[in-house]
Amino acid sequence: MTINEKDLRGFSGSETMTRFNALFKNALLSEGALYLAQEGGAFWLMDIIASVQGLEAVRAEPFQVWRLKVNEDRSAVVTCDDGNENILYTQVIPFTDFELSEVKVYATKDDQYLIIILPSEY
Repeated sequence: MTINEKDLRGFSGSETMTRFNALFKNALLSEGALYLAQEGGAFWLMDIIASVQGLEAVRAEPFQVWRLKVNEDRSAVVTCDDGNENILYTQVIPFTDFELSEVKVYATKDDQYLIIILPSEY
């Protein structure tokens, strides 16, 4: 798996949304987010985003900014904020082999779906 920031910035808009996990039937990935999950080995990150949508603070926010920051010791921190840097959720990851030092995705919701997209696709 090889992924770089330049590849991620190349996505703009998305014509296809993909369901990525049978447990999260209403969670969809844009073309860019699917690329990130496949090429970056980051389906686990998408699972985290979808799995915490039931938490009150996260559920109440229709637009979410999710960040993964990888530390030098290969531990990482996943955070979710409301777009104004008000933290809604934080999870420490003891170890990751994710190649980039950080990545950001957006999650948007309507009455039916959670859609995870890259910032360049917004």
